[in-house]
Amino acid sequence: MAQVNLALGAMYFGTRLDERTSFDLLDRFVAEGGTMIDTANCYSFWADPSGFGGQSEEVIGRWLARRPGLRDKLYISTKVGAEPGGDGEWPANREGLSGPAIKAALEGSMRRLGTDRVDLYWTHMEDRSAQLEDTAGALAELVEAGLVGRLGASNHPVWRVERARRIAESNGWEGYTALQLRHSYVKPRPDAPVPDQNHRFGWVGEEVLDYVASDPRMALWAYTALLNGAYVREDRPLIEAYDHPGTTRRLAVLAEVAAELGITRNQVVLAWLTGGSPSVTPIVGVSDAGQLSEAVTGVAFTLSSEQRRRLDETA
Repeated sequence: MAQVNLALGAMYFGTRLDERTSFDLLDRFVAEGGTMIDTANCYSFWADPSGFGGQSEEVIGRWLARRPGLRDKLYISTKVGAEPGGDGEWPANREGLSGPAIKAALEGSMRRLGTDRVDLYWTHMEDRSAQLEDTAGALAELVEAGLVGRLGASNHPVWRVERARRIAESNGWEGYTALQLRHSYVKPRPDAPVPDQNHRFGWVGEEVLDYVASDPRMALWAYTALLNGAYVREDRPLIEAYDHPGTTRRLAVLAEVAAELGITRNQVVLAWLTGGSPSVTPIVGVSDAGQLSEAVTGVAFTLSSEQRRRLDETA
């Protein structure tokens, strides 16, 4: 079975999605050829009465424990930096990215996941109170120890990522080779507030695309790729920040291509992401088997050059 360029977003496993549903989605994902699972040590602190995260990792860990031999076939991605760390309000009380915080967080993640390694470890949001040398050095130690396979930065400005990579390179350390940011086909107005996006630098723009395309070592993962169902569900309209003429034009051509191919607008968006240059790995959270199958099928579609041109050139 061919590799599926799709990461299953596990944000609400163990909170909004109960364990039985989460197990079923994980099983179906693997059965359909999926291998990449994306979570974080802070998922989902805002949805749990405790005010702390870890529920998603715990559910994945229990699922893995009941399926001996499956771990080696999977690519598990988790994150550090955004978990609430004590008194005060988030994000001021988050654990951050100091060396000790990173190492302690990984130990907790591996314990909850029931694994001896993490395939891709993300610094979840930047922490300017921590020295980049400290953060980069701690991450490199985890790679050197065989506890982490690859390093990524989520919701960081490109200049900070590049500075951290140069620090790593000058010390002979492993550095970042992946970015995780928000990206989809339609985009909000520049500088318009987006209520469900609390990361200042959490967006893919032309600079990010150019940065990733210029370096074959860099991968790009995209969250909120399907805009929480807004492309296909009338009960989930786009928020006001997306209300502009460019959205109207893009939604029109999206509908045209979907009709030509006989697929959903969600699937066209996923095909557009995975088939672009650079190719993007969408992270898709689902709540039922139909949504999962739609996503897996979507990333497998190949748009014609003419269809891609129309999608790309509509602004």
